[in-house]
Amino acid sequence: MAGRPAVPRHGALAHAAYHDLLRALRDEALTDLRGTPTRVERGGRVYWYDSYRVGSEVRKRYIGEDSPDLRDRIARHRETRAPAEARRRDRARLVRLLRAEGFLGLDPTTGSLMAALAGAGVFRLGGTVVGTHAFRLYEGELNLRLGFEQTAQTDDLDIASFERLSLALEDTTAPPVQQVLAEFDFAAMPSMEQGRTWRWRQTSGTALVEFLTPAFGDEGLRDLPALGVQAQALRHLNYLIAGPIPAAIPYRSGVLVQVPRPERFAIHKLIVAERRRDSDRMKAAKDRAQAGFLIAALAEDRPDDLAEALEDARARGPRWSARIEASLSRMPDTAALLAGLT
Repeated sequence: MAGRPAVPRHGALAHAAYHDLLRALRDEALTDLRGTPTRVERGGRVYWYDSYRVGSEVRKRYIGEDSPDLRDRIARHRETRAPAEARRRDRARLVRLLRAEGFLGLDPTTGSLMAALAGAGVFRLGGTVVGTHAFRLYEGELNLRLGFEQTAQTDDLDIASFERLSLALEDTTAPPVQQVLAEFDFAAMPSMEQGRTWRWRQTSGTALVEFLTPAFGDEGLRDLPALGVQAQALRHLNYLIAGPIPAAIPYRSGVLVQVPRPERFAIHKLIVAERRRDSDRMKAAKDRAQAGFLIAALAEDRPDDLAEALEDARARGPRWSARIEASLSRMPDTAALLAGLT
């Protein structure tokens, strides 16, 4: 659209370095296989496990859902590789390069917590970072230069996962998530259901960790067996976390997590902004700002993905469409961009 400000971007070097880091982290996840990669089919889906024997018992550790990329990485995992310390130094070099190029970092506490959760297997077992922390991580995926007003650090870390996936995997975090959180001085917050919680507050600060899951019916607490926690069920979340993508956090030698697809994140923000327009106007305004910024970027780089995500959301019913249109009525530039996709 004529006269529309250009989306601020990092240079080509930073974009290449980010994807090199992401590729290295994904390859690194397969270097500690103890046995034989095994293909398992459950409920019409195919998953890969590391199958190994401990005495007379065969154990399985979840690797990931089947995809051409994962099959290719499994096929290459036994190739001759540099020593572990050399690989770590190479990833740390890429992180330094990204910081020199102006990429956002994490404070030491949040970075260490993310690394510990990743090490325990939270993201390998289906956990998806949502909220502002996910928005910040689109910096690398979409090569965006983010400003303070868009990414003011939040103390809240939201992690979402599908209940059905958590049940199907037959694997659990190690150490348990609650142990990891306790090591960072997080204490469980009380809930309406005695003995069950989905939120942890840091006793020495203001940080909050919440676990979420899609609601297919009532919004209440659900078990996530793979993560060993309960999660608050929310409507519209199934749309957000379908088909998540890997993301690299530029902290120390890099941390591998997963986030929603950016086009789904943007459209979901339009929906939740309208849901909480009356209850929390500041958060609703932040939701619209993040949606507008991502939609402007995606309209340039990935218009087909954006159009498909919008069509999917609108096809889910009149309430979905009404909430999207209500948010867009407050965002004329964004509405015009989306109208131009069709």
